[in-house]
Amino acid sequence: MQSITKKRTKAFLIDLAISSVVTVGVEYVLRKKVKTEVVHALVTPTVVMWALEYAQLRQNGQTIGYKKMGLALESEDGTKLTSAQLIKRIAYRDTVSTFDYVKNPKSFEKQQGEILPHDHFSHTNVKEI
Repeated sequence: MQSITKKRTKAFLIDLAISSVVTVGVEYVLRKKVKTEVVHALVTPTVVMWALEYAQLRQNGQTIGYKKMGLALESEDGTKLTSAQLIKRIAYRDTVSTFDYVKNPKSFEKQQGEILPHDHFSHTNVKEI
């Protein structure tokens, strides 16, 4: 694995840990109102993770994990990241990108790990800062 790919993986794990802590708090409040276990097992963690990631990337192009690892998300053309780009990137990464990896793992190492399939799909790239 390339250096930037390792950093991206570590950043994702940091963000996942933070999201998990927030999810515990949200579930504590929701358990009293929502009795369906599927919501607590599938919907809440996904919504919390996506919302945190979207808000952080929209604010400054970095999540807490990216900041700790010295990474930043940028638009391919250098413009400010758009909402559509962020939503496409997050949704693609958590759905179709898994199948892309199983089909062709080498595509995940293009350009030293700066552009993964979900980055290509949303016209973004990750740079070291």
